[in-house]
Amino acid sequence: MKTHFPFCKGFIMAAALTSIMGLSSCLDDDDENYYNINYPNALVTVKSDANDSFFLQLDDSTTLLPVNLASSPFGDKEVRALANIEEVDEPSGAYTKAVHINWIDSILTKPIATDLGEENDQTYGTDPVEIVKDWVTIAEDGYLTLRFRTVWGAGSQPHFVNLLLGNNPDNPYEVEFRHNAYGDTYGESGDALVAFKLDGLPDTEGKTVKLTLKWKSFSGDKSAEFDYCTRKSLAPQNSAITSVRSNYKLK
Repeated sequence: MKTHFPFCKGFIMAAALTSIMGLSSCLDDDDENYYNINYPNALVTVKSDANDSFFLQLDDSTTLLPVNLASSPFGDKEVRALANIEEVDEPSGAYTKAVHINWIDSILTKPIATDLGEENDQTYGTDPVEIVKDWVTIAEDGYLTLRFRTVWGAGSQPHFVNLLLGNNPDNPYEVEFRHNAYGDTYGESGDALVAFKLDGLPDTEGKTVKLTLKWKSFSGDKSAEFDYCTRKSLAPQNSAITSVRSNYKLK
């Protein structure tokens, strides 16, 4: 099955990712305020520039200057994150907009995994997932961010998720999502988020190409296409990658 996921940008109010964000399931009397503040409205990359100034990258061309935080809550690590932000009428300097961060929560952020050849299946697994068509399932700013759904049981070992190069001679922009549940394949289904840095792919030289994602689903092999352009250097980057917190056990 081949699915097309359109390129989506901007501040879009997300459906609740309660299993990921750990948000309360009980609404306040002021429902509108609850949704405005407690639900994510931006998917960003948390970065620092050459002067160690903390800023957010909203999409391939929009940078945000947080005015209520002096430093990144994630230290010097570059991560993808969900956030609730408000644009404010304050100077943004070299950045596109100034924003107030109501909250920000990091996503598991990883590089493309090393190809182990015949050991790929044993190490990275072949356990099925479903890729969820959602506003956070997107290729932007040099990352592929995925919302995926699988079965979570009572296993004590974290599930292992990775992205491998497809090694397709006819398509250098093909990647493969891998999931190793370590036998934790009985339980309830739930969603999680992960982001992969795509700097291992060939430079698109400013062009937008089709990035093909392949994965094993519960109903067989599937693929999807994303619009992808190599990350533009809008500001000096800190290239550190870190694996960060999730309510589900992931690594």
